[in-house]
Amino acid sequence: MTFYALFIAIIFCMVMSIRTLFLTTGDKKRFSMETLGWAINLYATILIGFALIYLLFELQNHSVILDNGKRVEGDFFQQLQTSFYFSAMTMFSVGYGDISPIGIGRMVATIQAFVGYALPVAFVIRTVSSEMDQYERNKR
Repeated sequence: MTFYALFIAIIFCMVMSIRTLFLTTGDKKRFSMETLGWAINLYATILIGFALIYLLFELQNHSVILDNGKRVEGDFFQQLQTSFYFSAMTMFSVGYGDISPIGIGRMVATIQAFVGYALPVAFVIRTVSSEMDQYERNKR
């Protein structure tokens, strides 16, 4: 029961972070420290959220990632470190190949990779849309 409650809470936090992409920004500058902070916070939330999902599965004895072909072993912090590393490699690259997903982990990794590649596109669309709105307001 705790597994499902945590799983749903993690998904909720990530969805609420992504949701901020689609909220109006008012008259804010295109590129600012606030925007940079927002983007870093969004990526960190998604990255940590997926790392916790991998860790939850591992702690429930549902192997979802293999480290050099072997099940992730060690204490809680070693599993957390491995989950975080795998999440970062999935989010920002195609990975190094030292850790690979298996079972349901493949679907979770696929979703994370999609989110990781879609976020920059959403950010660009949001920026262009904001600029177009600003242009329309100034044109009047």
